[in-house]
Amino acid sequence: MELFNVLTVKETSKVIDENFNYEMGGEDVTLADAEGRILKHTIAAKDNVPDFKRSTVDGYAVYSKDTFGASESIQSILELKGEILMGQEAKGEISIPGQCYYVPTGGMLPKGADSVIMIEYTEKLDETTILASKSTSPGENVIEVGEDIKKGETVIRKGTKLRAYEIGVLASLGFYNIEVYKRPVIGIISTGDEIVHPSESIKTGQIRDINTYMLNSLALDKGCSPVRYGLIKDEYELLKSTAEKALSECDIVLISGGSSVGKKDNTVKVIKELEDSELLVHGISVKPGKPTIIGKSKGKIIFGLPGHPLSCAVIFQVVVKYYIDKITEHKEILYPIICKFKFNYHKAKGREEYLPVTIEEKDDEFSASPVFGKSGLITSFSKAYGYIRIERNEEGIKEGQTVKVYKF
Repeated sequence: MELFNVLTVKETSKVIDENFNYEMGGEDVTLADAEGRILKHTIAAKDNVPDFKRSTVDGYAVYSKDTFGASESIQSILELKGEILMGQEAKGEISIPGQCYYVPTGGMLPKGADSVIMIEYTEKLDETTILASKSTSPGENVIEVGEDIKKGETVIRKGTKLRAYEIGVLASLGFYNIEVYKRPVIGIISTGDEIVHPSESIKTGQIRDINTYMLNSLALDKGCSPVRYGLIKDEYELLKSTAEKALSECDIVLISGGSSVGKKDNTVKVIKELEDSELLVHGISVKPGKPTIIGKSKGKIIFGLPGHPLSCAVIFQVVVKYYIDKITEHKEILYPIICKFKFNYHKAKGREEYLPVTIEEKDDEFSASPVFGKSGLITSFSKAYGYIRIERNEEGIKEGQTVKVYKF
């Protein structure tokens, strides 16, 4: 019987980096369809934002020196020369001391104005006379040309996952059609004689297919396009032909189940016999998820994922997502929640562990509790908020210890 030659998670990532140079193509989308897509090229500003001096308040555009010393007891007298309309170029000009123009929030400042006095600190004496009871300083209540974004400035780097905020920036810069990475197509194959469709009644010894639909959702959440190839019995030829079909149609192939070393675990055999194939990883020193396989065929990656749902989910989060980010140049930053651990928890040294936990808040402090359960139990992670990563050389976590919880 073949035994695992396990690698660490770090070693596994290095194997992936050294063996795959797969390039995802790009496609143009409009801003309306850009949410969640990965930017393929760095964006630089075509213009200054804003490209004119504008007011941040409703008030009167002035030359600041004309208001120096103004107070409620000694008001500055200003001559109202006109009104700047929203969305229009300022036609007026402050050409002599003591002039002002009304300007709305976001409106353009006229030539000669360097600040805006808020309308709350003014009084309209008549149609052409404004009394100011507060002084202004140069630049007060004004956004300068290019203060937000300067022409030529890098504003969004390639590999960025576009959110509403980046899309708003792109709109402000005049970009409507942008190039993003195509969605990686992920083929999902579930194998096992004991697995049946979720809609079927189960007999003794059978279990419903969890991993197909869990992986489908994880792929969608990661911005990929999943293709489900159905349930495949533990038959070598059937699994091989299905894997070949998936490889011809997809960028990544996931085979759930059959990754251990039992007599009917055919995933390794299939990967070895695929065209131009190579078995790169068979076993990762991680709990849960040790019996994980990574192979290569015609430049494409194949993952043999453990059949146990929790193990399968953990390996997707730790290894599959790493590869998806690699081919789309996406650099995801995960911000954990800092919690106090509520129990003493012991683990064996020698492999990383990803421990599912629940969290709760009390007196403005978060605490984390482990979700105890074997890796095959679906409730082990359906109840969990996230997971704690325990280093391979650590023996566990002590009660009261500060831990970082990453969301599933």
